[in-house]
Amino acid sequence: MQPDPLLQPVELDAGIVCLRAWRATDLDDAWAAFQDEQMRRWGGLPLATREDALAWLVRRLEPAADRLSWAVVDAATGALAGSVGFSFVDPGEGQAMVGYWTAPAARGRGLAALAVDTACRRLFATTSVDRVELFHAIADPASGRVAEKAGFTWEGRLRRSHRYDGVKLDQFLCARLADDPPPLPAGPGLSSRS
Repeated sequence: MQPDPLLQPVELDAGIVCLRAWRATDLDDAWAAFQDEQMRRWGGLPLATREDALAWLVRRLEPAADRLSWAVVDAATGALAGSVGFSFVDPGEGQAMVGYWTAPAARGRGLAALAVDTACRRLFATTSVDRVELFHAIADPASGRVAEKAGFTWEGRLRRSHRYDGVKLDQFLCARLADDPPPLPAGPGLSSRS
């Protein structure tokens, strides 16, 4: 299946963060973020070696028909602040799943919620996707706060549905619809650049 040109990561300016395509030069910063205990616990990224991290990054560099991923960078410094992306993008069914992580130094500033909101607005505006699902471990309240701040509505509890750090845990299912009210003001700098 050919990649959809609309599923290519154009640069998105969200004020204090910028969403941009991943670059090969992001490897060192991504690998450093993956060393964080919280990333290992909740990120679902079994990246034990630098080679694992390289394979993870290469996957994000390759165009795909059913996924889209951005590096989230601090607009002031250009430092890698995290990641946001969609998997299982199915325009025919009108749905996708969002995932995200925040580098340790960027936490507590609302960047993840802003990045998720920005990415959802872009996906809704450029594709026929009208529902984005978000899953997070019940034991990870920080991800729950991101979901809420990014405009997602709680829909249910999935019992022992995902393995985190080797243990199957319950997750919450949240979703955001294209016609839900936006959670965050777009701000003066929200725009996209090809």
